Amino acid sequence: MLRTRSYRALLLLAAVVGVPISAATYGFLYLVDRSQRWVFTDIPAAVGLRSAPTWWPVLPLFLAGVLVGLTLRYLPGTGGHPPAEGFKAGGAPAPAELPGIVLAAFATLALGVVLGPEAPLIALGGGLAVCAVRLARRDAPAATIAVVSAAGSFAAISTLLGSPILGAFLLMEASGLGGPMLGIVLVPGLLAAGIGSLIFIGLDSWTGLGTFSLAIPDLPHVGHPDVAQFGYAIGIGLGAAIAGSLIRWLGLYLQPRVRRRLLLLMPIAGLAVAGCAIAYVEVTGKSSSDVLFSGQAALPTLITHASAYSVGALVCLIAFKGLAYGVSLSSFRGGPVFPAMFIGAAGGMALSHLPGLPLVPGLAMGIGAMSAVMLRLPLTSVLLATLLLASDGLAVMPVAIVAVVVAYVASARFVALAPATSGAQVAATPPANASEVTATAATT
Repeated sequence: MLRTRSYRALLLLAAVVGVPISAATYGFLYLVDRSQRWVFTDIPAAVGLRSAPTWWPVLPLFLAGVLVGLTLRYLPGTGGHPPAEGFKAGGAPAPAELPGIVLAAFATLALGVVLGPEAPLIALGGGLAVCAVRLARRDAPAATIAVVSAAGSFAAISTLLGSPILGAFLLMEASGLGGPMLGIVLVPGLLAAGIGSLIFIGLDSWTGLGTFSLAIPDLPHVGHPDVAQFGYAIGIGLGAAIAGSLIRWLGLYLQPRVRRRLLLLMPIAGLAVAGCAIAYVEVTGKSSSDVLFSGQAALPTLITHASAYSVGALVCLIAFKGLAYGVSLSSFRGGPVFPAMFIGAAGGMALSHLPGLPLVPGLAMGIGAMSAVMLRLPLTSVLLATLLLASDGLAVMPVAIVAVVVAYVASARFVALAPATSGAQVAATPPANASEVTATAATT
């Protein structure tokens, strides 16, 4: 199959599609980042305030509820996948649904709701790829559309998690593809992810607007794990299973109730998220940005300034961001990855004040365990917890694996409390025969 001309044509198509999708993703992330600064920094300064007052999140979060509610009520589709139902990688939305996905995600992310950009970008990348294929050939087979859609999703999050390999593992594990078809879908996806990574790097160099990739710099060196750290790994895994299941339960409990009266209850949900941020500021004196947003930009800062956070402040951060996360899952549109990582990191930091648990292993175990509970993707959770820690990742991988496995298995005991949903496949309709994928690729 790899020697056929049609498969080479499919690879070329995946590479070509990856370029505009990666550029569109970069532009979307820049607009979100710039809008966040404009709403929470520039506007307060423009009206004569030295800094945003404590009550300021009420305004953008109320507006987020109004805008997302209107989008879900009146635009085609559902504005993307409901995040309370778990992480799902696809399939590709219909072209008519793309405006609703973009608007709902932009209002969610730009106005401070506690969700990340990865799920909307995956849907957007797959949808744009489908549009490109259908423009080239209206009668393109479903098999070819499915593979190119997956490649578009790969390209869209190629560097969002700090590495194209990490994004690829996220999509592969969430898709559930295996056997020979994994290789058929994987190779075009990896190619699109590699092209997307180059586009991100090039746009950053040319524009200077930022990388928008997750990175944690200047971590202290750690040695090999010991018996005490393996004990902590078990405890952290169990704690994450309980905390993550409660957060998911809150989202699933609220979701049908909000859905019945979107235009009334969505603004109230936004006010609830704002209330969590305000309460955190009043109790700890820290910035409301710790609670608001996905945590992607705040995570490196939190870790770098770990010494500035007391155990009490970290516990408050976990509690208030966890509540805001659960409310956000219920009705807004975004991804669950970054808030889970942020809460897990805060938990690991808090426990690192105990004897025998250094900071970096605590971070790895907390990030991995909470990600495993919220994403239900154990392999991706291990990689999230270790690849982001650079040279320290290999040293702490054994204890991170233990924490992830314990959290993953223990959280299954809470299925009745927070029912898990199975991940959708990357492709809307996975091809039954590999030859169907490439048979029309050249003509497409």
